[in-house]
Amino acid sequence: MSRSRRYRCLNCLEHVVTREFDTSHLSVTCPNCGSFERFLNERVFERFQAFEESPPPELAWDRLDRTEKLVVCERLVRSTKTIDDFDIVEEGSA
Repeated sequence: MSRSRRYRCLNCLEHVVTREFDTSHLSVTCPNCGSFERFLNERVFERFQAFEESPPPELAWDRLDRTEKLVVCERLVRSTKTIDDFDIVEEGSA
């Protein structure tokens, strides 16, 4: 028996769908807000919320845009990466 996974609409943050597979996100039309939007894996969304409430100082969280924050959370939840694996690069640096 497979485990159900929950995915949350990134536009309205209210509607949740459940699927029998595990992926980082889905792209579907939200019946709540009507947008064709990404539905983020609930575990990734929970990590994002936790970091929004209590930002990890190692990441300079406030300097990241929403997409960057979501990528960091996705990597932390769905891979073997840790906060130490991320570097903040100043704009114009490479």
